[in-house]
Amino acid sequence: MIVIAGLVGGGILGAMTARKRGGKGLDMAQYAAGYGIALGLVGLFLTIVIERML
Repeated sequence: MIVIAGLVGGGILGAMTARKRGGKGLDMAQYAAGYGIALGLVGLFLTIVIERML
């Protein structure tokens, strides 16, 4: 669940960042993909750490 939340949250954050910087639709898609992947990886590592601790 943390990974999915990271992907969705990263996508939203990336799109908002691109819109704030004056980007068009494809710019927002690229930022959304980049931020989504990055925060998804953070969520994956966080999930692994939590699972190992339990």
